[in-house]
Amino acid sequence: MCPRTRALQRFLIDRKEDERMPHEICMRPWEFAVEPFRIIENLYYVGSRNVSTHLIDTGEGLMLIDSGFPQTVYLLLESVRRLGFDPDDIEYIVHCHGHYDHFGGTRALVELTGAKTCLGKADIEIIKERPELSWAPEYGVEFYEVFDVDVPLNDGDRVSLGNVSIECVSIPGHTPGALAFFFEMAEKGKRYVVGMHGAPGLNTLQDAYMEKTHLPKSRRDDYMNSLLRLKERTVDITLGAHPGQSNTFQKRDGMTEERNPFIDREFWPNLLDRLEKGAKKNLGME
Repeated sequence: MCPRTRALQRFLIDRKEDERMPHEICMRPWEFAVEPFRIIENLYYVGSRNVSTHLIDTGEGLMLIDSGFPQTVYLLLESVRRLGFDPDDIEYIVHCHGHYDHFGGTRALVELTGAKTCLGKADIEIIKERPELSWAPEYGVEFYEVFDVDVPLNDGDRVSLGNVSIECVSIPGHTPGALAFFFEMAEKGKRYVVGMHGAPGLNTLQDAYMEKTHLPKSRRDDYMNSLLRLKERTVDITLGAHPGQSNTFQKRDGMTEERNPFIDREFWPNLLDRLEKGAKKNLGME
């Protein structure tokens, strides 16, 4: 076994989500490495132990959902290559919302690959005018990696390439331009709906943060209304913006030739119910 492989194995301690302080991924990103893996058909996980990045092979190029941190771009590129793909084939980077842990690596990837970027229109202000809302300060860093948004996304827009078309649904709350994604994948001749709630966190809706950043508390109502919209959807495979939100690694560990734990129609409504209960309890909205 070569030294590089031994070093990689040393850090591939694939817990469901890293339990250390968030800023540590920016200080020691190599400790958050995860072996990339296939979820279903042409959908893959290429993210870290802390933040998800998903890769889709559309047959006419690659799509990424989120780019992670600037500090983890090298891990993402290595994951893409380990799956047998060429990063130069990345055509689109689609972002679930405008926070540093989801778009921090985009500038570097655009410079390397020429990929086009997609972000909820209402979150472009975070990049261009209000970097203090990017959540970079909470990670102990400054947001320098500004990029242009090629495709501002509105409710109902689609990002299409090859045989994949991602429906983008506006779900304001966590950020004003947060998005949910829906698209189809196949497994053993059956078609499945893949869904992702791109911004379930309550951290930006806490009193202290909202007062510090002068954000309106009406965003809490936006969050709850967004959950109601998503409850109308039927989803077979749930992805998480962070791996712990969808039990990504537990599901991966349970995969066999006969069973794919990612295919679970009950997970989506159960997730939304948990988010609703958590918001009511933690935000005093009961």
